[in-house]
Amino acid sequence: MSTTLKIDLRPLTREHAPSFCQLVIALAEFEKLTPPDEAAQARLVEDTLGARPRIEVWLAFVNDDSQPCGYMILVETYSSFLALPTLYLEDLFVLPERRKGGVGGALLKKVVSLAHERGCGRVEWTALDWNVNAQQVYEQRLGAKRMSEWFLYRMTRDDMQRFLKGEAK
Repeated sequence: MSTTLKIDLRPLTREHAPSFCQLVIALAEFEKLTPPDEAAQARLVEDTLGARPRIEVWLAFVNDDSQPCGYMILVETYSSFLALPTLYLEDLFVLPERRKGGVGGALLKKVVSLAHERGCGRVEWTALDWNVNAQQVYEQRLGAKRMSEWFLYRMTRDDMQRFLKGEAK
């Protein structure tokens, strides 16, 4: 007998900001990365709810739980070739105990729906090379295509500082 979960997706509010930060920490632990410190957590909240939002955060609640079990971070970029915005999915995370219950799928459907409603030409995101489960969901269930002709490049703050000082390698 399967139980259907009632999944409610809501934008982040100040009330749930601490829970959101805990979910980000849980994602960092899952990815074996250093979690955001207190100052970074404050920036995450300000960058979502402050005077000049830089990111959009959606929380996932199951049944009538008072605390979220998942989240996603969205940011809009732009395609000059399409002359349309792209909705970029920065993070999507669901607590392990709530996986395989449709929460991740509901979040993915929400980002696609938002992109479509907003007239975006694309939805894009990245997946870690070792996260085969996520890759299978994206390719087999969503019909998303892995891009092989583009490579992700990154400069850290230290890299930027070295470059700006003329010390780049």
